Amino acid sequence: MSTTTTSTTAPRPTSTHTGPRPSAISLSRTTATAARVLRQLRHDPRSIALMILIPCVMLVLLRYVFDGSPRTFDSIGASLLGIFPLITMFLVTSIATLRERTSGTLERLLAMPLGKGDLIAGYALAFGALAIIQSALATGLAIWFLGLDVTGSPWLLLLVALLDALLGTALGLFVSAFASSEFQAVQFMPAVIFPQLLLCGLFTPRPNMHPVLEAISNVLPMSYAVDGMNEVLKHTDMTATFVRDALIVAGCALLVLTLGAATLRRRTA
Repeated sequence: MSTTTTSTTAPRPTSTHTGPRPSAISLSRTTATAARVLRQLRHDPRSIALMILIPCVMLVLLRYVFDGSPRTFDSIGASLLGIFPLITMFLVTSIATLRERTSGTLERLLAMPLGKGDLIAGYALAFGALAIIQSALATGLAIWFLGLDVTGSPWLLLLVALLDALLGTALGLFVSAFASSEFQAVQFMPAVIFPQLLLCGLFTPRPNMHPVLEAISNVLPMSYAVDGMNEVLKHTDMTATFVRDALIVAGCALLVLTLGAATLRRRTA
C-alpha cells in the first residue's frame, strides 16, 4: 500500500518540468520563438493586412475628410500617426496570443525548458518587427504622399510611431491573459484604449480638462505619445520634453511586458 502511494506521488514534479529551468533570457530561445510566431502569421494574411494596411488606410481617409482644411490634418495627423498603430497592434496581438493560449500551444511551450521571459520577448520581437514595417509605411505615407507638414525630423516621428506600436503590442500581450475568448479580448479595448484616446489631448489640451481627468491623463502612456508627436510637429530639434515623452512610452511598454511575463502561467495541473 505504501509503495503504490510513493510511486504515484513521486512522478508529479517531473511531469510539469521536463528539463532544467532556464535561469535567464536566451537570445537563441527568444529568436526561435519569434521565428515560430512569424511563420504562423505568414499563414494569416488578414492579420497582416490589419496590422500593416489599416493605419495607412485610416490616414488616407483622414486626409481627405479634411481636404478643405489641410491645417487641421497637420494638427491632428501626427497624433493619429501614433494612435492608429497602437490600436491595431493591441487588437492583433491580444487576439493572436489568445489563440495560442486557447489552442494549448502555450501549455506545451511552458512544459519545455523555455522561460517566460523567452516567450514574452519572442512574441514582442515578432510583433515588433511587424510594428517597424507598419510604422515606416504609415509615416512615409503621411509625410511624402499625404503632405503632412512637420517642423521636426521625420525620423523622430517614426520613432514615436514605433514606440506606440510596441506599446500596443505589450498591452495586447498583457490583456490576453485575462480573456477566455477572442470576443472577450476585443471587449478589453473600451476599457484599455478608449479612456486613453479620450484623455490623451487629441480632442482638447489636457490642461483644459477637469483637474481629476487631467491627473488621470498624466499617468496614461498615450498622453505622452501624443505629446511627443506634438513636439516633433512644432520644434525643429529634439527637445528635452520629447526625450522625456519617448522614454515614458518606452518604459511603459517594458513595464507592461514584464507584467505580461508575470501573468504567463500554465492553466492545467
